[in-house]
Amino acid sequence: MEPSRDAILAALAGVIDPELQRPVTELDMVRDIEVADGVVSLTIVLTIAGCPLRDSFERQVADALAPVEGVKGVRLNFGVMTPDERQALTTKLRGGVERDDVVKLPSGCRVIAVASGKGGVGKSSLTANLAVAFAQLGRRVGILDADIYGHSIPHILDIHQRPVAVDQMIVPPVKDGLKLMSIGFFLDDNEPVMWRGPMLHRALEQFLTDVHWGELDVLVVDMPPGTGDISISLGQLLPRAEVVVVTTPQKLAQDVASRAASMARKTNMRLLGVIENMSGDVFGTGGGAELAAQLDVPLLGTVPLDPLLREQGDLGAPLVAVHPNAPTAQAIVEIAESIDARREPGSIVKALPLVS
Repeated sequence: MEPSRDAILAALAGVIDPELQRPVTELDMVRDIEVADGVVSLTIVLTIAGCPLRDSFERQVADALAPVEGVKGVRLNFGVMTPDERQALTTKLRGGVERDDVVKLPSGCRVIAVASGKGGVGKSSLTANLAVAFAQLGRRVGILDADIYGHSIPHILDIHQRPVAVDQMIVPPVKDGLKLMSIGFFLDDNEPVMWRGPMLHRALEQFLTDVHWGELDVLVVDMPPGTGDISISLGQLLPRAEVVVVTTPQKLAQDVASRAASMARKTNMRLLGVIENMSGDVFGTGGGAELAAQLDVPLLGTVPLDPLLREQGDLGAPLVAVHPNAPTAQAIVEIAESIDARREPGSIVKALPLVS
């Protein structure tokens, strides 16, 4: 008995586009279903030619159709969407509205901005590992690498696949359930970013309005060090973000970190607490607790100075993911749990200011 078209489509509903994170049937990507002697032939139309994720589709389609009664084999072909089909797809993903310059994140999505007053305190490593920890807690996580001049999150997470442009929408790459957007995806090798303030502001606008983040529970933002143009722009674009301040134990790092906290409050961000990083014999201890008391916020946790954290970042394999039982990994997970427990969700829908 030949399998029915309805049974095949029902099975294909379990095939998820790796980037858009939606079923291919829901995205109208399935074409030309035919059955002959138990062999199912079908075409999946991709958003662009040469999609690097074809292997995922082939594996998923084979696994989805194998249990269907009467299916003896699968022949999968690939096509490319027409411009009209891509436009229809972007409209569907935007909820039926045309493109507009509005920051839209799902209702209930939290924006956790990881900030520091100075560079070199391990902020990016903590950002990446906190994002992994949130994902392990069952949250749907996106990461915005807003450290434009020092973009390092793609390397720490080993995500080097470039985003896909679908019409006027940017689809971020996804790995292990994490969605990431970084200026590093648009540069060649180790090319420096040599932009002035207005260009930086516009880049951040695009990352928040043109990127299809989809369904998120948490957007973790790796803030640039200091209180310059980018930090101010993010404060304007995401005024309801919650800020975590990272410091090392030294007095100088505390003083500089307090400036980042002051800026966050002046831009109406909610200050969640302080993380003391690189704690231990080399840099001392207790600076994070002193800063938290000064700011009247909780000390979210203390992360020891651990060469393994640095080594795993260099390897592109976050410590929390590959060595979950390491004391440093457990400290980071406890911080993520503490942040997760302080939930005050709310949708963010904010019109962007005009920039001349």
